[in-house]
Amino acid sequence: MTNVEKPAHPAEHTDDASKPLGEDAAALIGTGHEGTVGDQVRGYIQKVKGGDMGSLPALAGLVVLGILFSSLDSVFLSKTNIANLMTQTAALMMLSMALTFVILIAEIDLSAGVTGGSAVAIWVLLVNQHSWNWVLALLVAVLCAATLGLFIGVFVAKVGIPSFVITLGLFLGLQGFMLVLLGGSGAYRVQTQAVTDIMNKSMAAWLGWAMLAVIVLVSLGTGLYDRRRRQAAGVATRPIALLWMRVGLWIVLGGFVVYLLNQDRSTGVFPITGVPIVVPIALGILWIGQWVLDRTRFGLHVFAVGGNPEAARRAGINVARVRIACFVTCSSLAVLSGLFTASQVGIVQATLGRDIVLSGVGAAVIGGVSLFGGRGRLSQAAVGALLISMITNGLGLLGLSAGITFLVTGGVLILAATIDAVSRRRPGAASLAR
Repeated sequence: MTNVEKPAHPAEHTDDASKPLGEDAAALIGTGHEGTVGDQVRGYIQKVKGGDMGSLPALAGLVVLGILFSSLDSVFLSKTNIANLMTQTAALMMLSMALTFVILIAEIDLSAGVTGGSAVAIWVLLVNQHSWNWVLALLVAVLCAATLGLFIGVFVAKVGIPSFVITLGLFLGLQGFMLVLLGGSGAYRVQTQAVTDIMNKSMAAWLGWAMLAVIVLVSLGTGLYDRRRRQAAGVATRPIALLWMRVGLWIVLGGFVVYLLNQDRSTGVFPITGVPIVVPIALGILWIGQWVLDRTRFGLHVFAVGGNPEAARRAGINVARVRIACFVTCSSLAVLSGLFTASQVGIVQATLGRDIVLSGVGAAVIGGVSLFGGRGRLSQAAVGALLISMITNGLGLLGLSAGITFLVTGGVLILAATIDAVSRRRPGAASLAR
């Protein structure tokens, strides 16, 4: 959640991070803006005890499942399966990030999946039947989806129809629209090589290292920029050691993954090396979306509306406009999820996006985005998507049926929603949310 920066009182903050900060400043350590590294750790533990666990349960689940599946099947952590897991996660990750914008304002969009599917159906018809440039056709498809998001937003924010009702109606209606649009065959092959390459090809080895270098430099640059901006405003900053730890983590883990994926993972004659093309695309959209929520006025307004819409209205925020914008953003990003799916399977069917939307909501909630609104991050939705994909992938490697996969995924979702609800009722949750 975007933190509102508060200037520290002179009596409460000193330039020496090792000195006591005072009782009032100590209460702010949980927000992650003051104190030594030890203070940060203790503040984080306080937040967890108060119920604000964020993506901690999902991250713990990733570790536990990684150890479990790798011990049961050595193929799970192989370079081939890691590459497969990345591509399997991409479409779900994109849809869960799209839905996060709506969930943050305590709404729901059950039509997001089929909205993306309908837009991709329009795209494939423009390209295949009318010989449009695929980029221009994609822009038209995104515009159509954004218009549909505007329609939903107006009905929710202005007319007052519950988002569950209006999006459920569109979920049903858009499936019929795709059947009519695609005709009797109900499917069109994706003939654009650039699109099929997104999910089925990999980058050159040097591009993987270049991607990692960009990630490290962006992480370091934004961290240093934030410190300078806060220092110029006279606001306490986090210990710089945390920044170096974050950058170091990117270098070590990212370097290991890039090195692993640059090894030949082919079982045939032709070598397959490199990071899948979809990875930098998904990470780039994740960074842009997170930047919008964390560093813009719009992002601050989204969290304010989700946390307390009446208080946001009294503070001068146009609540209806924020809600409409969130639905437009959700529908627009859902197109990329549909495009990733079409790229992976190679065809556009009338069922595109029908079965993924509930998994998208589940991924966001499992990752730590609160269904009650006002709390969550896009990165948490991405972690939740990875967890669901890991469950599907690992159980598939073990030869278990799809029924077992649904049972396990449903159980994890119920557990995540329960943790979210219980954390909201704990005494410390209200104070930590402020």
